Amino acid sequence: MPKILSIEELLPLTDSLPLIDVRSPAEYELAHVPCAVNIPIFNNDERRDVGIKYKVGGKENAVLLGLDFVGPKMSDFVRQAKKIARNKRVMVHCWRGGMRSASMAWLFETAGLEVFVLKGGYKAYRKYIREQFSRPAKMVVLGGYTGSGKTDILQALKEQGEQFLNIEGLANHRGSAFGPLGQNPQPSNEQFENDLADAWRKFDFSKSIWVEDESRQLGKCGIPDPLFQQLRSAPLIKINIGKKLRINRLVKEYGGFEKEALRLKVDSIKKRLGGLAASAAIEALENGELATVADITLTYYDKAYDYGTSQRDPEAVFILDLEDDAPAGNAAIIKEFSNQKLLKIGTYLS
Repeated sequence: MPKILSIEELLPLTDSLPLIDVRSPAEYELAHVPCAVNIPIFNNDERRDVGIKYKVGGKENAVLLGLDFVGPKMSDFVRQAKKIARNKRVMVHCWRGGMRSASMAWLFETAGLEVFVLKGGYKAYRKYIREQFSRPAKMVVLGGYTGSGKTDILQALKEQGEQFLNIEGLANHRGSAFGPLGQNPQPSNEQFENDLADAWRKFDFSKSIWVEDESRQLGKCGIPDPLFQQLRSAPLIKINIGKKLRINRLVKEYGGFEKEALRLKVDSIKKRLGGLAASAAIEALENGELATVADITLTYYDKAYDYGTSQRDPEAVFILDLEDDAPAGNAAIIKEFSNQKLLKIGTYLS
């Protein structure tokens, strides 16, 4: 008989055993456990037809139709499972731990595999991971004006042994109106939460977790409320880097994009920039004066960031002036600064 595991028991095993998601391709594509492999017992059309049959003809007729669909595919299911099994062991889940996972588990066991089934299925997984974002963390937030190179600094901190929750990397979005440029398509919001949770569970919660200061929404991906509340209440190290250095960075990062793509992004914040400033930015863009475009847009973004910072507890905001745009060197300076400032007030640090 397959062994039934709770989500708390199953998740740690995903680092060493394959997890098979037997839901339909459409369900899987919308969102899935990050490590899961899709071996759908029904394709999208079959799942729809079985559902209709269940409503119209009852469970027995639906089961018979399902068997008609599954029968010719059973040997292929086994071949796929054996190909990814480790030491002849696999884990299986469906939507709520019902007939689909039970049927596939029976088939795999009959073929000689040891099978573990997730109790409550993907639905239980989703409930569990959303609860985990309320777990208290020793979070330290790195903030600063647009163009300060915060993400690069945090990557350097990671290389120097710190823990970094890369929210923008998981969202495929840099957070501003220009955020999607050069990025891969964003995941669904549900998949974003799953990916966040996968990174979250792997942290050592006895040590600091660094994160970039973010708005709640990054494109179509929203930071879960419990995690966002922790981010907003955690100590913030706000770095100040000269505007000229920030302009130079933005020109390097965005200057390679087509003018039309940049113009559309400027248009999207026209009301916030103001009509005259937006027109000046677009004119500068047409003339190839990218530094001027960056200068104009930074006037808006700097004000917006100052407003966001003003909503924090001032005693939890620490200002650090940096002379150069040098991520590795700045990471070392920030790490030393955090040790001095945050320990001085009794704030947690690794």
